[in-house]
Amino acid sequence: MKEGSILIEVPEPTVRNWQNIIDILSRLTNVPAALIMRVVDEDIEVFLSSNSEGNPYHPGDREHLWGSGLYCETVIKTNEKLLVQNALTDKDWDKNPDIKLNMISYLGYPINLPNGIPFGTLCVLDNKENAYSITTKQLILNFKELIEGHLGLLHMNQILGDKNKSLNDYLSEIKTLRSILPLCSFCKKIRDDKGYWEQVDVYIHKHLQADISHSVCPECAKEHYPDLDIYDD
Repeated sequence: MKEGSILIEVPEPTVRNWQNIIDILSRLTNVPAALIMRVVDEDIEVFLSSNSEGNPYHPGDREHLWGSGLYCETVIKTNEKLLVQNALTDKDWDKNPDIKLNMISYLGYPINLPNGIPFGTLCVLDNKENAYSITTKQLILNFKELIEGHLGLLHMNQILGDKNKSLNDYLSEIKTLRSILPLCSFCKKIRDDKGYWEQVDVYIHKHLQADISHSVCPECAKEHYPDLDIYDD
């Protein structure tokens, strides 16, 4: 899932945990399909699918999301639970694409990242009319919150990891500069990797994205401004 330029990666142990969740969900609710869907760019993808008899969905199945008429599109747009008891008798849903797979009832909840950006949905689908019990709704809601808790940790770890990577890259650049900077013995210019000689401040600004604040040290002040009292005695 993209968050700006951040892609939330779900590690294998978490994937196994989520797979157990939807397998349990499918068995306890006695439906053929329990899914974790994920938004990928402009598409919606089956991220995980329950290992249950009669499940027509497979991980990696993907459709364009917006304007698709899919159940999950409405969940993500409204950021609310969606219950469709029987799409065949519901004029708002009697033409949705999942009917072709004989999935005529649906109960789904949004899954969001901590900043509110949608990750996808947690949902169950049935091949017969189903109003879903209060217990089923509460169970799915609890699983949704558990998954969002996992995502919150992954999101924070990835942000911290990116920051640490940037810091390590910066420290690596400093170390490299200290060890191999070609410095002119006379004018103190630095030669870059293309063979051009640059002033120290220009080189640092270009290669470290740092600005230089110019000042005058006491020794240079005495030499160049002997008549001005701008240095310590």
